[in-house]
Amino acid sequence: MPRTQLRQSEKVVKHIEEVKHLVLDGHKMLWHKDRVEAWLDGKRIAPVTIDCSLTRRCSYRCVYCYGQLQANDEKRMTRDVIFRFLDDAAEIGVKGVSFVSDGESTCSPHIYDAIVKGKANGLDMALGTNGYLLKNERLEEILPCLTYLRFNISAAQTRSYAEIMGCSEKCFHKVINTIKKSVEIKRKKKLSVTIGMQMVLMPRFADQIIPFANLGKSLGVDYAIIKHCSDDEKGSLGVDYSQYFELVDLLKQAEALSTKDYLVKAKWSKILSDGKRKYTKCYGPAFIMQFSGSGLVAPCGMLFNSRFKKNFHIGNIADTSFKNIWKSKRYRDVLDHIHSDKFNPQTDCGTLCLQHKVNEFLWDLKNGKADLKKPPGKPPQHINFV
Repeated sequence: MPRTQLRQSEKVVKHIEEVKHLVLDGHKMLWHKDRVEAWLDGKRIAPVTIDCSLTRRCSYRCVYCYGQLQANDEKRMTRDVIFRFLDDAAEIGVKGVSFVSDGESTCSPHIYDAIVKGKANGLDMALGTNGYLLKNERLEEILPCLTYLRFNISAAQTRSYAEIMGCSEKCFHKVINTIKKSVEIKRKKKLSVTIGMQMVLMPRFADQIIPFANLGKSLGVDYAIIKHCSDDEKGSLGVDYSQYFELVDLLKQAEALSTKDYLVKAKWSKILSDGKRKYTKCYGPAFIMQFSGSGLVAPCGMLFNSRFKKNFHIGNIADTSFKNIWKSKRYRDVLDHIHSDKFNPQTDCGTLCLQHKVNEFLWDLKNGKADLKKPPGKPPQHINFV
C-alpha cells in the first residue's frame, strides 16, 4: 500500500476507534474508582464533573426548555467570580467543567476567557450551546481548549427550527455556518475536540428525527444524539413518556445512518424508561454537581427553583468562593439529606435528571448489584464528564 494511502487508512481506523469509545448513554464512574471508594468510606470528595452556566439568560425560547422551571435569584457572574470558581475547582480536585446547565453561556461576554482559563488550570472543559451567539472568529481560540463542543439543534429544517427553538429563521442559517466552521477548524488543525449535535425530542416533533440525523452527517460532526425531554415533578411541560415507545422504529432508522466516522445515537435507557427511576435515594450529585447561571450551587438542576431554597440551596459562588462552599457544613448537610429517607427522587424530583445514570450505578453499588471492577480495554472518551 502506498504511504499516503496507509496514512489515510490509519486516520480512518483511529477515528472509528474514537467514535466507538464515546459513551453517550451511560456513565464513566468505573474509571474514577479511587473517588468512589473515598465516597463509600464517608470522606468528603470533590465532584468529578461540575455542570454549570455563566448566565441564566438565553437567546432562544425552546418549547421544551427546562430552564423556565428553574427560576432563582439572579446574581452577577463577573469575570472575577468565574475565574475564582475555576481556580477553586482545580485546587480541590474537580476534573471537568461543562458550560451547559440552565442558561446559554454564550450570552456571557466571559465565555471565551473562561474556557481558556479552565483549560490552563488543567480542567477538561466542554460547552453545550445553541450556537447562535458563538463567534466564528473566536472558534480557533477555544476549540483547542475544549474536550467537546455540542450544538443543541432540535430541528433540521428552517421553519421547524424556528418553531421548536423559539427564534427567528435566520438563526438556523447562522448556526449551520458555525457548525461547518467548527468542523473545518478541527480537521485543518487536527484537533482532538469532539463536535456533536443534540436533539431534545418531544414526541410530537418526530418528523424531525431523520432530517436531524441526515443533517449531522452532511455537516461532518462526530455524533448526533437524540435524547428525551425532562420534566419537573409537576409535569409542567406535559411530556407523555409513553409516546416515546411509538418512535422506536424511527429512532432505529436514524441510528442506521451512522457511518465509520459518524455516530447517531438515541438515549435508549432514558427514552424507554417511561420517565421512571428505580432508586429511592440520590447519590449522584457528590460526583456530578450543577450550578445555575445565577451562581447558585445546588445538588442538581431540578432543585434550582427558589421554592427549594430552604432544604437544597447550598450557596452562591458570586457571594462565597466555591472552595469555602464545598468545605461548609451546609454542603455536607444537603448531600446527606438527599441520601436519606427524608428525600425520595421518585416523588420529590423531576424526571430523568443529568445524574440519572450515575444514580443508577451508585444505587446498584450500594445494594450489591454492581462492583467497581474497571472494564477491560481502552477508557472511553470524555472520561472526566461522568
